[in-house]
Amino acid sequence: MYELSVTRLIDAAPAKVWDMLTNRMGEWWCPKPWRAEVERLDRAPGGQSLIVMHGPDGEVNRHPGFIAAWDEGRRFAMTDAITGDLEPSGPFMLGIWEVQAEGTGTRYTARARHWTPESMAHHKEMGFEQGWGVCADQLQALCEAA
Repeated sequence: MYELSVTRLIDAAPAKVWDMLTNRMGEWWCPKPWRAEVERLDRAPGGQSLIVMHGPDGEVNRHPGFIAAWDEGRRFAMTDAITGDLEPSGPFMLGIWEVQAEGTGTRYTARARHWTPESMAHHKEMGFEQGWGVCADQLQALCEAA
């Protein structure tokens, strides 16, 4: 398996982290000064997602996807390998976001699984650790401040 991941121990209950993770995505999904708008998020396996990222200089990146898993309160997974009405797409990754109780807080883990070692290496070169790390930090700050 070709996987990259980030994890944080968040000083908040799992239910609170799950709520912020799924209901306030626009506040943590991409590193600031970028911002995200969740245009669609079908909260069930087989559903669709559309997250649009907006850059500080007017850039717009649309990220349509397919919900591969939705385990309420625990994890969800999305992929870009399927879009629209079960249309194959050029796959880059399967993203998995998980929360699990740990001590008095929550272990948050985000994983990016890739089809090939080359696509994983490309994602790493794009700045996976820094970018997804910043998003994890933003989520942690949001959960711990609220």
